[in-house]
Amino acid sequence: MYPHERSLVKDLANKPFVILGINSDTDRDKLKETLKEEQITWRSFWNGPEGTQGPISTKWNVHGWPSIYILDAKGVIRYKSVGANEKQIDATIEKLLKEIESSPSK
Repeated sequence: MYPHERSLVKDLANKPFVILGINSDTDRDKLKETLKEEQITWRSFWNGPEGTQGPISTKWNVHGWPSIYILDAKGVIRYKSVGANEKQIDATIEKLLKEIESSPSK
């Protein structure tokens, strides 16, 4: 998943696009090492020492990893998936970017 996310960050650098990560590793120090090793350049929040039962995943009712949410410019969830379906993710992002580009307020 990380290589795909890195390519999205690079390919969409000048677009209205952001990746936010939520990490459920229980060891924060190990997580920091992983973020560095995997070249994670986007914001990645720690879900706490409870791991998968941490406050972020609990509030968002996440029960599988990776869980992908794609929100539009208004903050509306337009896509949700458990698992990494890269083709669907890319198609959804492309569709939303086209909507933004064609909106009259642009």
